[in-house]
Amino acid sequence: MPRKIPSPGILHELPDDLRRMLQADAGALNGWEETTPIARNEWICWVSSAKKDDTRAKRISRAREDLAKGKRRPCCWPGCPHR
Repeated sequence: MPRKIPSPGILHELPDDLRRMLQADAGALNGWEETTPIARNEWICWVSSAKKDDTRAKRISRAREDLAKGKRRPCCWPGCPHR
């Protein structure tokens, strides 16, 4: 059975590594789908704004945990500057 394709944000395309994580974790995907397109944009921008690969990996891991817990937006981040 094919995995559900996660819904997009509004400004940023969903990066492959974040999409793969969402498809692999039903709890995170459920949290993702319960957020608004603007909130999804915040998650995408937060992950994509990491300058180092290890920071990006940590953000994807944290996104998985936070989304599975029902958190709507990345914590302690001023928000997407592109909105």
